[in-house]
Amino acid sequence: MSLHIEIEHAGKAASVTVQGDVTIQTSPELRNELQPLFTSDVEVIKIKLDGVGFMDSSGIATLVEGLQWSKRVGGRFVLLGLSETVRDVFELAKLDTIFEIEG
Repeated sequence: MSLHIEIEHAGKAASVTVQGDVTIQTSPELRNELQPLFTSDVEVIKIKLDGVGFMDSSGIATLVEGLQWSKRVGGRFVLLGLSETVRDVFELAKLDTIFEIEG
């Protein structure tokens, strides 16, 4: 399945809607779309993942990298709408204690 990424800007916030599976094949695309958002002009980045049915370790690594980039510029990096499968991966890796997760 291909990845569909949609980015909307509202003031100093960016909302990123991700649909499809985030895997070793598609995570570089997600990384490339996220990277320009990590500036001091964007204070909050919300990643909507309710359209993601599966995420492998490379997808997790991409989000960890996004969290690190966001912290470097003093921003917030929020994950929204994790499916049960994706949430289980975050909980198993104890990443649910590191990321800000809503919904």
